[in-house]
Amino acid sequence: MRRVPALARHATDVRHVGPREVLLFASGTTHRDDRTISAFGEEWRKFSTFDPAEIQRAGDQYFDIVPPQLLGPDVAALDLGCGSGRWTRYLSSRVGHVDAVDPSEAVFHAARVHADLENVRWVRADVDTVPFADGTFDLIICLGVLHHVPDTAGAVARLTTKLRPGGHLLLYLYYALDGRGALYRALFRTSDAFRRVISSLPGVVKRSVCDAIAYGIYLPLRTLARAAKALGAGWWHRLPLGFYHDKSMTVLRNDALDRFGTPLEQRFTKEQVRDMMEQAGLEDIVISPDPPYWHALGRRK
Repeated sequence: MRRVPALARHATDVRHVGPREVLLFASGTTHRDDRTISAFGEEWRKFSTFDPAEIQRAGDQYFDIVPPQLLGPDVAALDLGCGSGRWTRYLSSRVGHVDAVDPSEAVFHAARVHADLENVRWVRADVDTVPFADGTFDLIICLGVLHHVPDTAGAVARLTTKLRPGGHLLLYLYYALDGRGALYRALFRTSDAFRRVISSLPGVVKRSVCDAIAYGIYLPLRTLARAAKALGAGWWHRLPLGFYHDKSMTVLRNDALDRFGTPLEQRFTKEQVRDMMEQAGLEDIVISPDPPYWHALGRRK
């Protein structure tokens, strides 16, 4: 029988979105940056739907280190920072229940777009106010979220408490360009300087600039990576943005906005990711050798 976790406290409000409802909880103060949350709310209003095949392909990349036995109809899962709900959709067909939680306006758009998912409960809250008792979930996923909070290590530790002993956390944090050469790092520093300026622009201007980056930079680099791969060049994946060789224009535009429109961004080495997870009380940590870097799985002691 499907297990639906009990709420540890009552919602402060309930908003109905079509046939679904979103439970609202008060915000915390420690592990959040309001400018970044607002930016993501804008982002997911613009990019609220994705091609199902693309969700499947990208989800498979994140879940390459998740053994099948960790999934199933008796698993209660949490998707923290659900954003557009694309990973919620991927996960919902593999577990019995998903609580999809996000601190931004994105959760309302996700609830509308994914209203057909009967085994999903939509919640507006942040990592400080996740409305469930400690030790609740069998599986938590948090993909591309906690590098956008002021204290990433503290947020990982906080999230880990919501796992039952033996439960697993699947985490994705931006990598600190581990193994990249001096030229690549110099290009990144330049792009990061642009990010700091672009992320401070008014919403309409910011989105237009990020679209221009997607078409003027992401698209040519994607084309180059595709061509290099087709020609059998073994180094195609080392090209800037080579990871996007099989991504659609929608993903390119979304990720350009994600990368350049976000005020707060942190990056971590593989060793730092492992250390954070161990300090949070996770063990049997597996960090995928494949992109996106770094995504990792750990089990709560």
